[in-house]
Amino acid sequence: MAGNSQRRNRRTSNKKGATVGSGGQRRKGLEGRGPTPPADARKGHKKNRIANAAAKRASSAQSRRPSGRGSKSTSELVAGRNPVVEALRADIPATAVYVQQYIDSDDRVREAIKLATERGVPLMEAPRPELDRITNGLNHQGLVLQIPPYEYAHPEDLVAAASDVHEDPLIVALDGVTDPRNLGAVVRSVAAFAGHGVVVPERRAAGMTAGAWKTSAGAAARVSVARATNLTRVLEAYQKAGLTVVGLAADGDVELHELDALAGPVVIVAGSEGKGLSRLVGETCDVLVRIPMPGGAESLNAGVAAGIVLYEAARRRA
Repeated sequence: MAGNSQRRNRRTSNKKGATVGSGGQRRKGLEGRGPTPPADARKGHKKNRIANAAAKRASSAQSRRPSGRGSKSTSELVAGRNPVVEALRADIPATAVYVQQYIDSDDRVREAIKLATERGVPLMEAPRPELDRITNGLNHQGLVLQIPPYEYAHPEDLVAAASDVHEDPLIVALDGVTDPRNLGAVVRSVAAFAGHGVVVPERRAAGMTAGAWKTSAGAAARVSVARATNLTRVLEAYQKAGLTVVGLAADGDVELHELDALAGPVVIVAGSEGKGLSRLVGETCDVLVRIPMPGGAESLNAGVAAGIVLYEAARRRA
């Protein structure tokens, strides 16, 4: 019988009433959706993936590009129990200490936590997979220290700092020095002999990493390090500002004790121990000076050589 039908939505009477429908979806589905977007705007399309990758590379390059008068380096991670403890002992700036969840604690872990707490460095607990990810698989042993980006000065700021205290500028520039420990040693010597800062090239040169901070023995907190996009142009700008550019070279024309220019405004340029000064930088120098070495050594690393010349400059200025 009609009244006993079990089929859903079947009309069993002539009376009109509410029935189940599509809610207008079928009509909307027939409406146009406008023009097809270009391939690079369609999610999942090969050209869209290429465009996204290019945008990320551009964004990354923009974040690395110097802005304003100075520039920042990227943040650094120190991984491993011994390195983290040594970095905290050396008062290297830190923004966080990551500690692995359920870590097997030992004396080094306890000391790291104690030092971080005393310095007010935030302690962050994280699972091992997360530490593996942020360290790119390094053997972190459950401890990771995050160092904030270093705020580099502008080369002109170093001359301005000397002018503010009514002193002749005493600056050290490093050409092709790639060992952060050498940079840290130079920063320490500049602080010891009342220098006004250090200039390093932006590329193919050591920056203010954890190793440089540690070797400086805290001096990096008092001495400005400037970054130069083009070291030769910076040296030329210093010459126009009245500074004498003194290059250190094993075959220099003048011996250190004969160099009277150290008593005035000067920038001392040290190269790498193996290659020395690059050709353009050497040609830009006003004078090339050699350090007498009666012991017969062929060369000195940049940290030692710069320290000797800085001492001589401080002696003459005194």
